[in-house]
Amino acid sequence: MSTIQLKNIKIYAFHGCLLEEGQIGSDYLVNLSVRANLDKASKSDELTDTVDYVLLQKIVAEQMAVRSKLLEHVGRRIVDKVLLEISQVNHIKITVAKVNPPIDGDVALVSVTLTKKR
Repeated sequence: MSTIQLKNIKIYAFHGCLLEEGQIGSDYLVNLSVRANLDKASKSDELTDTVDYVLLQKIVAEQMAVRSKLLEHVGRRIVDKVLLEISQVNHIKITVAKVNPPIDGDVALVSVTLTKKR
């Protein structure tokens, strides 16, 4: 089993329970890790034999553009979409982090991590 990672995908989005979060938006960081059998790709050198990280990033961007109240919800949508669209992926781990969350205190970010196996 091999791993493909996308680290610190920076996205501006409008998630949150507060009305203001949906209007003003915030910065987010997404870290995605998928496991798949990449033996064929390592021999063939063909994109069709691997997990296309451009497609992974596209799925993240599309799902982050859909407003959710909870990070858990947007994270789950990303997990489900990756598993639906990319058959080679048999394990996924995602962390969605809100940078400078609107909470009382000096907090750099809050994050939620989800994992799922096929």
